[in-house]
Amino acid sequence: MRKLELHWQILIGMVLGIVFGFVMTGFSWGQNFVTDWIKPFGTIFVKLLKLIAIPLILASLIKGISDLKDISKFRNIGLRTIGIYMCTTLVAIVLGLLLVNLLQPGDGISDETIDKLTQTYATGEDVQRIQANASKQQNKGPLAFLEEMVPDNAIAAMSNNRLMLQVIFFTIFLGISMLLIGEERAKPLKNFFDSLNEVVLKMVDLIMLIAPYAVFALLASVVVSAGDKDLLLALVKYAGVVVLGLILMIVFYTILVTVFTKKNPLWFLKEMSPAQLLAFSTSSSAATLPVTMERVEEHIGVDKEVSSFVLPVGATINMDGTSLYQGVAAVFIAQALAFDLPLSGQLTIILTALLASIGTAAVPGAGMVMLVIVLESVGFPADKLAIGLALIFAVDRPLDMFRTVVNITGDATVSMMVAKSVGKLGKPNVQEWDDHYEEVK
Repeated sequence: MRKLELHWQILIGMVLGIVFGFVMTGFSWGQNFVTDWIKPFGTIFVKLLKLIAIPLILASLIKGISDLKDISKFRNIGLRTIGIYMCTTLVAIVLGLLLVNLLQPGDGISDETIDKLTQTYATGEDVQRIQANASKQQNKGPLAFLEEMVPDNAIAAMSNNRLMLQVIFFTIFLGISMLLIGEERAKPLKNFFDSLNEVVLKMVDLIMLIAPYAVFALLASVVVSAGDKDLLLALVKYAGVVVLGLILMIVFYTILVTVFTKKNPLWFLKEMSPAQLLAFSTSSSAATLPVTMERVEEHIGVDKEVSSFVLPVGATINMDGTSLYQGVAAVFIAQALAFDLPLSGQLTIILTALLASIGTAAVPGAGMVMLVIVLESVGFPADKLAIGLALIFAVDRPLDMFRTVVNITGDATVSMMVAKSVGKLGKPNVQEWDDHYEEVK
């Protein structure tokens, strides 16, 4: 019997997880049961993906740079990557602002709902922590993100997934230094990283064997911890505007794929679907990165020279889905709380969200922290910030799942465009977990 394709297995796991989660909410003991006996399997899966993220970046990026044999090629790839990422982020922010101004979701929120949301979330620890993180970020200088990009201890940077930009900096520095000492002298170290890269990719294949079961556990735990259903329903219009914008961004990516790479957009979405479904389940671009790299390299055909740089950088600084959400959320909060936000204020949102998408990439809970920075940039009253965050907090987790899908789809799209522009978009070369099993069994 033909084996069911991975994206269908994951999709079935998602549906069953959602159904199981809703069934468990009908029992008084249901949430505790899912939290104690189901959620740990999803947590283990996410930890496994995060476990190999840093080794994968290290091995893959060094292999990619050392294979170039020409520093000028790396410069071309880097400049094109950053330029395209900036352009797609700008499109996402403008699209979000157009939709929220056109559909006016904040006008439909009643005073009673605002009061209830404020009482439920405004004084919570999560909101207070977000405000504190945003204050720390704003107190830093304008070039703080460049300063933080350079590690003072490479081993310490590799011990923390939130310091991925520092790992990328060190890895690029190491890779370029390998190029400069010549191919013969660098060969032993290159062979080590080439071998490490193959091993880590095999680890990705093995981890993906449990993906459908892990997705079931993750979605079930999300459903049982969703909170007050009435508050969620009150924010359906706002959430709908965000999701509509995110869907339009996916459409935008398919147009870019069609126009610039001449590839079938439906084929692109099909090949990326396992990574997209995992991004939806984990809400983490960093956790999904190993799978994103595996799909882009083996199933789409982007050369490792390109993917090893474009994708890790994208997972850290390219936040199209999150940036679109910034624009929608900021204007929605202003509409709901009757705060006047003229065109000049919305232009400020565009600039601030664009810069914040890079500057706060490594901050925990980056999306909400960025939102606080964006709101304060347009003069939003400080005493109403907690109320503004409370307005959207109820639906932040499900929207985070959707915007992470857009983030990793944008990364994959840009990697294809850059690869095509430098002649590094080839044919797929799919590898399975048991390709070499006959040799070692």
